[in-house]
Amino acid sequence: MARAELDYTIEIPDQPCWSQKDSSSQGGKEARTRQPVVILLGWGGCRDKNLAKYSAIYHKRLLELLFDYEIEQEPLLFHVFSNAGAMLYRYVLELLQTHGRFCHLRVVGAIFDSGPGDSNLVGALRALSAVLEHRPAMLRLLLLVAFALVAILFHILLAPLTGLFHTHFYDRLQDAGSCWPELYLYSRADAVIRARDVELMVEARLGHQVVVHSVDFVSSAHVSHLRDYPTYYASLCVDFMHNCVQC
Repeated sequence: MARAELDYTIEIPDQPCWSQKDSSSQGGKEARTRQPVVILLGWGGCRDKNLAKYSAIYHKRLLELLFDYEIEQEPLLFHVFSNAGAMLYRYVLELLQTHGRFCHLRVVGAIFDSGPGDSNLVGALRALSAVLEHRPAMLRLLLLVAFALVAILFHILLAPLTGLFHTHFYDRLQDAGSCWPELYLYSRADAVIRARDVELMVEARLGHQVVVHSVDFVSSAHVSHLRDYPTYYASLCVDFMHNCVQC
């Protein structure tokens, strides 16, 4: 059986970039600080052109990322979008904590945009509708109805059983053993992810002694904070990244 493939894009700068300080080291060479590799985990239905706008935030601040296939030597920052990105991030955390190949990676922080959210059928239907917006209306309606029926049946019949051996990603992220700083960017106007879900996540992470920052954009829609507040959004991400690297 053919394996499902993960769609990804790697952007490699023409020249390695180092942050050079004014002071010189004892050996007479300029002190150099490695710049972080930023990993963007996109939302359901997003395309490369969508994520390119977020990637530009870091490039515009002269952070041409050093990516010479020795990623294990670089600080890593995750930029996670919506529940689709959060679900993938959950399994990345498990690999970082349990797989010998990844245990030595240096993660310095994580940014969550429009998530994560707890079980929310209405929000899930809205998200699926957005992903299917270019499909024929009848097909979109049939898929939405089928999804709703499957979700309801799963919740009633299978959820109690699967709960015995599988933890929901939202619960797992609340109790995650990661200790790097986290930044949550959300909005009470988000029709897909409830603002209260994000706020409960923030409270849970603070309870685990994690350094957490959160910003409520109030009026912007799901994964639309950058579009509505480009300058403010970019400054939040870049300032957070700098603080994480310097810690």
